Amino acid sequence: MRFVRNSSFLWAMGLISLSAGGAAAVAQTGSQPSAADKHFVKAALRGGMAEVKLGQLAAEKGSSDDVKTFGQKMVDDHTKLGEQMKTVAGQIGVTPPTVLSPADLALEAKLKMLSGDAFDKAYIGAMVKDHQEDLNDFKKEISTASSSTVKDAAEQGEKVISKHLEMIQKIAQQHQVASN
Repeated sequence: MRFVRNSSFLWAMGLISLSAGGAAAVAQTGSQPSAADKHFVKAALRGGMAEVKLGQLAAEKGSSDDVKTFGQKMVDDHTKLGEQMKTVAGQIGVTPPTVLSPADLALEAKLKMLSGDAFDKAYIGAMVKDHQEDLNDFKKEISTASSSTVKDAAEQGEKVISKHLEMIQKIAQQHQVASN
């Protein structure tokens, strides 16, 4: 009887060791999200919310067809990306934000007061700047991510944002809006 108990104890200890070793192996392979990964996911979600909100505004208020079309593309693409990123957020324990950042709220307020060509140029300029910054952030996350799940999401997002940047830079050129 004593042998059986000791065998069970040793078996249980072996499982605990395997579990601990497995957890260490997972951490070593980069599957655990870092604080930076979690911050990135939250920031990407908040930025995506802004893209949707501002895209809706552009689709409504834009004076040119290309600005309206681009705005609607932002709504469509960033809604889809946001849903994918919310799944990632759930997997890594990040609560999705529910409000825009103060900077995005200020931009939204500014754009709401504009109309016509002034709106188009302000929106275009903001989108060029925003997509340049986002592309840099996504590329940085791809190279530094601890979590393979977050890295995969960043790689998918980077492709979309890169296309958006190309599009908005062409629109900026057509509207003679300086892009940095």
